[in-house]
Amino acid sequence: MAPKWRDLADRFAEQIKSGQLPPGAQLPQIRELVEAGEGSKETVHKAFKALEAEGLVTSTRGRGTVVRPRTALKRLGIARYDKAKWRDGDEVAFIADRVASGRAYKRNEQTQTVSRVEADSIVAEGLGVPVGSEVYARARLVKEGVQPTHTLTSYYRPEHVEGTRIVDPTPGPAGRGGGYRVLYDAGYEIDHMREALFARVPTTDEVQLLQLPAGEPVVELHRTTYTADGTVVEFAVGIHSASRFAWEYDFKVPDSAQDRKGQE
Repeated sequence: MAPKWRDLADRFAEQIKSGQLPPGAQLPQIRELVEAGEGSKETVHKAFKALEAEGLVTSTRGRGTVVRPRTALKRLGIARYDKAKWRDGDEVAFIADRVASGRAYKRNEQTQTVSRVEADSIVAEGLGVPVGSEVYARARLVKEGVQPTHTLTSYYRPEHVEGTRIVDPTPGPAGRGGGYRVLYDAGYEIDHMREALFARVPTTDEVQLLQLPAGEPVVELHRTTYTADGTVVEFAVGIHSASRFAWEYDFKVPDSAQDRKGQE
C-alpha cells in the first residue's frame, strides 16, 4: 500500500495531466489540505516535493505551489535574428520566440539594468578587450507573465553604444527593433554570430531569480555578434531554465569540399 503522501501526489498529478489543474493553477496551501483531512503537514509537504521533483509544479515563496507550463517555449536558432524582424519591424529576439511558440507577450516582460563594469576574463575575451576594461553591461530578466524564463546580459564597448538607447534602463527592448536596430542605426550592422551552449548546475542566486524547481539545471549561452568586417559589437551571456525552452535550429548543410572546388 502506497504511503499517504504518494497517494496525495498521485491524485494531484492526475488532475494536472488531465487538465483539471491547468498550467499556472495554484494548488491549495498546505494548511488548507491539512485542515481538509488530507494528512499532516509533513505528508502534504512530501507530496508537493514529489510533484516538484517530477516536473509538474514549481514552488516559490510568495506564490505557493503552481502547475508548470506543459509546453516549452521555442527558442529559435538563426530565425530569431532575421533582419526583417528587427530592422524592418519590431520583433526583437525574445518576442520572435513567443510568436513562433504561439504565446502571448508584453514588451515590458523584459526588465533591465544598465551599468558600466570592468570586463572579467570571459567578457574581455568575448569583446576582444583587455581584462579590466570598462564596458557597458545591459542585464535583462525576461518573464512569461510572472514566470521568469531566462536572463541575458549583453556587454558592449562604450564607443559603440555611448549615448544610444542601449544604455537607457527603461524596461523593455531598446526602442523599436531593439538593440540590433540601435547598432544598425549607429553604423554597426550585424552580419554573423557565434553561439556556444552548455548545461550546468545553477547557483543559489539563479535558483531564486529564475524560480527554478529543485534539481533543474540551467543552459548557459555565450553569444558573440560581429559586423561584416569582423568587429565584435556585442558579447552576451544568457542563463536559461532548461525545461522552459526547446532549442530549435534550421540551417543549410555545408559542403566544404564543393566550396573548395568552386574556389579553384
